[in-house]
Amino acid sequence: MGSPAFRPDLPYRKNPQVALRPEPFGALAYHFGNRRLSFLKSRQLVEVVEHLDDHSSIDEALTACQVAEQQRPGYLRALASLAEADMIVRRQPTS
Repeated sequence: MGSPAFRPDLPYRKNPQVALRPEPFGALAYHFGNRRLSFLKSRQLVEVVEHLDDHSSIDEALTACQVAEQQRPGYLRALASLAEADMIVRRQPTS
């Protein structure tokens, strides 16, 4: 809708209104603003989301979290879905 297009070459962070609850399959993400619930279906995806703020792009976060090249398309789809749900948001690059 009004949200900017997902760009893995840009920096993102977990929305401050989102809480992650660890689960055996990964985590539940709850957005306190829009009351949406999302499922993060792997622990490695949770790790990526938790460390987005440490990296200058989503691509860099995937590399740092050792996401295998063949798994990246699935991770990018999941992260795009999280961005669409406002679970992760773009942030200003740090200089």
